[in-house]
Amino acid sequence: MANQSEMDLRYLKGVGEKRAGLFHRLGVDSIDALLHFYPRAYEDWSRVVSIAGAPFGEPCCVKAIVSRTPSKHLIRKGLTLYKTEVTDGISLMQITFFNNPYAAGRLKEGEEYLFFGRVGGRFGRREMASPLVERAETGARIRPIYPQTEGLSSRVIETCVARALEQCGDCLQDPLPDALRQEQGLCHLRFAVENIHFPADHEALARARERLVFEELLTLQLGLMRLKARTRTQTALRAEWDYSEAFFAQLPFAPTGAQRRAVAECLRDMRSTTPMSRLLQGDVGSGKTAVAAAVIHTAAQNGLQCAMMAPTGILAEQHYHTLEKLLGPAGIRCALLTGATSTAQKREIKRKLLLGEVDLAVGTHALLQSDVIFHRLGLVVTDEQHRFGVRQRAALADKGDHPHLLVMSATPIPRTLALMIYGDLDVSILDELPPGRQQIKTYAVGSALHQRVYTYLKKHLDQGLQAYIVCPLVEEGETELTAAQEYAQRLQNGPFRGYRLGLLHGRMKPREKEETMRRFASNEIQLLVSTTVVEVGVDVPNAVVMVVENAERFGLSQLHQLRGRVGRGVHPSTCILISDAENEQARQRLQTMCDTTDGFRIADADLKLRGPGDFFGARQHGLPALKIANMVTDMEALGRAQQAARKILRKDPALAQVENLGLRTAVGALFQSVGETGLN
Repeated sequence: MANQSEMDLRYLKGVGEKRAGLFHRLGVDSIDALLHFYPRAYEDWSRVVSIAGAPFGEPCCVKAIVSRTPSKHLIRKGLTLYKTEVTDGISLMQITFFNNPYAAGRLKEGEEYLFFGRVGGRFGRREMASPLVERAETGARIRPIYPQTEGLSSRVIETCVARALEQCGDCLQDPLPDALRQEQGLCHLRFAVENIHFPADHEALARARERLVFEELLTLQLGLMRLKARTRTQTALRAEWDYSEAFFAQLPFAPTGAQRRAVAECLRDMRSTTPMSRLLQGDVGSGKTAVAAAVIHTAAQNGLQCAMMAPTGILAEQHYHTLEKLLGPAGIRCALLTGATSTAQKREIKRKLLLGEVDLAVGTHALLQSDVIFHRLGLVVTDEQHRFGVRQRAALADKGDHPHLLVMSATPIPRTLALMIYGDLDVSILDELPPGRQQIKTYAVGSALHQRVYTYLKKHLDQGLQAYIVCPLVEEGETELTAAQEYAQRLQNGPFRGYRLGLLHGRMKPREKEETMRRFASNEIQLLVSTTVVEVGVDVPNAVVMVVENAERFGLSQLHQLRGRVGRGVHPSTCILISDAENEQARQRLQTMCDTTDGFRIADADLKLRGPGDFFGARQHGLPALKIANMVTDMEALGRAQQAARKILRKDPALAQVENLGLRTAVGALFQSVGETGLN
């Protein structure tokens, strides 16, 4: 970009200090950022309809002449109506403004205007309340609607964008090489930016969007592929021999075909000269830990040290006990390192790691401490990747000389989206459940059935089994927390008097949370009331009922994760979703939960219903935010962008050639937003 477009927004005519502060709230600080601040929707003023032909209840644009000066009607204190009548020469329509003397005062008798709004009325008499109004000679166009903040309307943003285009439109430098643009049949950047904001017509808008979507996805894919290339330097840490059959032979169960396939893919990577960088994605209960154990087994038998990092102490402890049971018989030495490990034990474990006397270290962030030094770290496994940033994952890998990396996630993600999100990783998917895994029956009920739900819960608690009740919080404020504490207290003093209840909430310290989960895991707590998502992955086989209050407030993928907390043992399990939501989409989502337990089908439904913006909650995956591309509707463009990115990087891996310098700058700018500064 030329310097003028990078200029601070304050210096654009009509902005100034105060308005620049409002733009800052929207993430817009420069003229260039304003030009790339795309509309979220459009109003179509270009298709003008007659008064008689205007559809009832839908936004439309009517061209008409004002028959008389608007009259003022004081209805009651605080409410003044301004009314007039307009005609298109054939029909009449009443126009009403509420408490808006400015809008009414702009209308002059005998002059022609465009009125944009919803048409209502009855008995052949048409009316439009509070329409947007433009003079007929200037208004017939497709108008942009922008994301707004208090004090900054869409119309003001529109005016500022028009000024920015006027002042800096010619400064826009196209990052796409001409040859690539022509090959893909895409318009020039200037045309795209102009027509995404102020489309000449619907065709120009479609061409502009196609161009900007492709550029954004190409930039993202180039960045992800270059990140992947950085991890693909040569490594001496090869697993020369495959010991997977010996591992499978000593398992107390037969591995599924999906598990065998995933292990084979991992070991194929580990036997090459470049380090493995692989995502192992599987639904709750699909057997990811057994796959990780098989890969660790072969790595350790080849003389490589392994590290496994989990997001919480209790989950690390659970993995440690599982892996020690699976790997101990083969002579693989395991150690557990968490915040709860005593100082003396920590010192001893660190000594053994340094000397190579520990083959596998399982732990939390404690593994990242500078005094944790490995003798020959060859394999890094991280669990629940969405809980770790890319940098934490890299920090553990930096303790070895380009070790192999296996990332595990139990959050089902549609394959196309997984390619996008984990673009720096190869993907293995476990799409079979091991035999004997309990099917979980799911029911959606209204709050009127609370007493029956409580009776059902008590029946299971009386049999020595356990259950969860999860209540959502809109935000972790005092009032909501108090409400949750009162709810747990009400249950303890009422329907669950005499039962052992526990409460888990977001304000508790990590150690308090872990202690509560430990007490639940050991059956000291029979019924766990939680205001936050129950710790991912903690295995309590004795818990058989999951009740979710106000279930409509959760995303489908979250509900599926919660449901996965039960059905982990030998007992039939149930998930009860309580909701009084009458919204059709909310009911459809809850019905999806009742119809299927397939996490990938649920993830697809979630993505279609809510879109990628909400799919992961608070953007926890450390990816740059996309401004215009949509991962539901733009899959075909993603495929084209991936192919183009591979072709470009084959010829120019560093994006150093003159025609690719614009792309290199764009990649650097996109990834800088998530702290990845080494790509420009």
